[in-house]
Amino acid sequence: MSAKRQARLLHAASRLLGILPWPVLYRLGDGIAALWRVGGARESRVARRNLELAFPGMDGPGRDALHRRILRTTARQALETLKLWTRPPTANLSLLRERHGEALYDAALAAGHGVIVAAPHFGNWELLNQWLASRGPIAIVYRPPEAAVGDEFLQRVRGVDNVRQVRAEGPAVRQLWKMLKEGGAVGILPDQQPKAGDGEFAPFFGVQALTMTLLSRLAERTGAPVLLAWCERIGDGPGFALHVEPAPPAIADPDPARAVACLNAEVERIARRDPSQYQWTYKRYTLRPPGSGEINPYEQREWAKRPA
Repeated sequence: MSAKRQARLLHAASRLLGILPWPVLYRLGDGIAALWRVGGARESRVARRNLELAFPGMDGPGRDALHRRILRTTARQALETLKLWTRPPTANLSLLRERHGEALYDAALAAGHGVIVAAPHFGNWELLNQWLASRGPIAIVYRPPEAAVGDEFLQRVRGVDNVRQVRAEGPAVRQLWKMLKEGGAVGILPDQQPKAGDGEFAPFFGVQALTMTLLSRLAERTGAPVLLAWCERIGDGPGFALHVEPAPPAIADPDPARAVACLNAEVERIARRDPSQYQWTYKRYTLRPPGSGEINPYEQREWAKRPA
């Protein structure tokens, strides 16, 4: 079966799941989170290790409680996103109960100098993508899945009007540069670990993390303003608050070390608003600074033997 056909079947299955009412969908997510925790799933283990690294001073009960909230939010967000992908964007945007900084984005786009949107993995970034597309054309940088069917699926579900998906590969820089020079918008998830040699190390929750320089280089060389944006979950139901804020000037500093330090500080600031809404199930710290003598913290034997 071809990847396109498999992607169509996955999309159809997502539509069936998306028919479920929000309360039922969230209860299903809560059940998945419980299974992750009890069964020692990868999501549970990685989240716990990240909390140990990022919050070393947190007591055991506090860390356990946060770990539970993270798994619950992560599972809900996954199912929530499938529902968002299979509904009209206009229906999804009605979930934005609050909108902060909307005029700021519109004004930056209207200025015609291009706009770079730094969107951390916080809240629901897929809903943010749909809001950005509702304001005009945007190129979104993404890292394609290893499986061809996964890439086909993303092309299908994210392929709404005004969205152009750009693979995070060599030619991407030229495409993004052209988009910005033409006065368009570029969306980047800035907290994904780049390949070794493609970034700079900077603190993130007190731990050195290899950080992309792509966003800062684009900002410095094109002069396009950088805006931080996220859709934060509010309440216990399907409601969100849109936030758009200007990034500090240091995010475009010619010194890449200063630029990525600023970028990480801003992502951390947003994540600390509600740590349970951040994507702690991602291995952010696998690559360690050259010469540091540190090893991949997710492969340490003493951690690998611990229960999730």
